[in-house]
Amino acid sequence: MLFVLLMTSIYAARSQEKKYAIRTIAFYNLENLFDTINDPTINDEASPIMELKFNRAAVYWDKIEKLASTIAQIGLEKSKTSPAIIGVAEVENRGVLEDLVKSKHLLKNNYGIIHYDSPDKRGIDVALLYQKKYFNPVFHEVFNPNIYRGNRKVFTRDQLLVSGYLDDEFIHLIVNHWPSRSGGEAKSRPLREKAAYQNVKIIEKIREKDADAKIILMGDFNDDPINASFKKVLKPKRKKKNVGKNDLYNPYENMYRKGFNTLAYRDNLNLFDMLLISAGLVDGGEKDFSSYKMFQAKIFNKRFLSDSKGKYKGYPFRSFSNGGYTGGYSDHYPVYIYLIREEL
Repeated sequence: MLFVLLMTSIYAARSQEKKYAIRTIAFYNLENLFDTINDPTINDEASPIMELKFNRAAVYWDKIEKLASTIAQIGLEKSKTSPAIIGVAEVENRGVLEDLVKSKHLLKNNYGIIHYDSPDKRGIDVALLYQKKYFNPVFHEVFNPNIYRGNRKVFTRDQLLVSGYLDDEFIHLIVNHWPSRSGGEAKSRPLREKAAYQNVKIIEKIREKDADAKIILMGDFNDDPINASFKKVLKPKRKKKNVGKNDLYNPYENMYRKGFNTLAYRDNLNLFDMLLISAGLVDGGEKDFSSYKMFQAKIFNKRFLSDSKGKYKGYPFRSFSNGGYTGGYSDHYPVYIYLIREEL
């Protein structure tokens, strides 16, 4: 009798266990993913791989394999597959993305590609990769911030908007790579504030048609969570409980304040790479996962992605340094979030 009661209790407990669908959404700056073919319409001659005197093809394919292997591992721990959706930056063209998704590490996951050539002088673009079995894009468009310094236009990267169905839920993704800090943080600050304002306008456009839109901003913002582009323009909330209907939530601000980083340069640690979400994707504490909500935000900073020796020990293990190929991955760590919902 005791055995029967025990087994009945175990069965009842297991029947009450909830199961969740888990999808990984990620972003990764691929650090100068250029091919070895000279494009006369852009300044790709200045790319690190084109500056190499020898073995360009071998370097290119080694970098492709390293990046693909890394992407294949992002979120694998919980979602049991590579990211359902991943935004990328610093890619030269669609061709390098096709080589990336056809790698042995990613081929089986059947990634689609959304890419536009941007007006950036170096020819670097943003793009979105997605597993076709999880995400169905129905609309995409690019927006350029149209930034000027005096009368001179700053040819910077487009911002890519992709809207579609994650399983059966409609979401919007905005992929960013904001202007760099070339010339110093203070001097270049207005450029990133203008780029942030372009995101505000894109969000307003989305909400004109869908007031409760589920939106994910991702990118290499070239600013930390505490800089003016975030605090004065985008104004995301640091705490879930403070997120109102029209607010954004930035889970990376607390990480930054705790000392986490996604890149390092000249002894400065920065957290430029982030994913921000709109209120519809925030679990406000009610633990309602009947639709997709963010479960966790993370930085993919596995040991193999960090330099193991020399003066840059502990920094992201970059691909190129001092005019040569290091055998590394990227000068940025990838970032990702888990979205989960209860399975019926």
